[in-house]
Amino acid sequence: MTGESVLLHRDGRTATVTLNRPPLNILDIPTITRLGEVIADLAADPELILIVLRGAGDRAFSAGVAVQDHTPDRVGPMLESLHGTIRRLRDLDAVTVAAVQGHCLGGGMELALSCDLVIATEDARFSQPEIELGCYAPVASALLPARLGTGRTLDLLLSARALNCAEAEQWGLVTHRVPAGELDEALANLAASLVLRSAPVVRLTKKAVRAGRDLPFAEALAETERIYKEELLPLEDLEEGAAAFLAKRRPLWKHR
Repeated sequence: MTGESVLLHRDGRTATVTLNRPPLNILDIPTITRLGEVIADLAADPELILIVLRGAGDRAFSAGVAVQDHTPDRVGPMLESLHGTIRRLRDLDAVTVAAVQGHCLGGGMELALSCDLVIATEDARFSQPEIELGCYAPVASALLPARLGTGRTLDLLLSARALNCAEAEQWGLVTHRVPAGELDEALANLAASLVLRSAPVVRLTKKAVRAGRDLPFAEALAETERIYKEELLPLEDLEEGAAAFLAKRRPLWKHR
């Protein structure tokens, strides 16, 4: 590992962003700021189809924000940096996946749950322990009620208890649970399946789902219909997909 706190690796239409502060990948302000810069750079690349966010080593995705940055003189800049980074992460057009093993705590859990998909190993543990520091998790408070309901969200935030991977999957926080040691294989399989798709169609599918996430149903349906008519229909790949299906052959995407 290099001395950089955030690593970026590109492989075709896939990018892997690694929090590089093992063993626990603690998020201090410079690391969060650098992560936001990397995400902003990736947002400008229309060729990307998948972005993987992971932690270095096997002990943690991230054990959260540095306790030292929760002091009154530092918490303002910390929240501004973290929340700006999470907004950028949630706004990405490419599909995002958090690859989680070991501890996924506090701000680390907020980062992971801000991704589109979460692939986690059996040893993963998820917790929002901020209450023990005399504070609460703003992103989790905004993000989780729609996913878990008020009761489960309050249970998680007030108890500071850890969910094991099976519980997190049952609650809908983990998309895919895999045995320990098989995370890389699961990520490779996901990347292999996505690169067989048309990149702009994948990105438009995510855009439509984001409308469904953020808007009331009537407005969401109007927006997904607009995306279909105005952005999907002009694509050459839409015509190629239909032609390949009728000819019973694999489509040859032009990614436009």
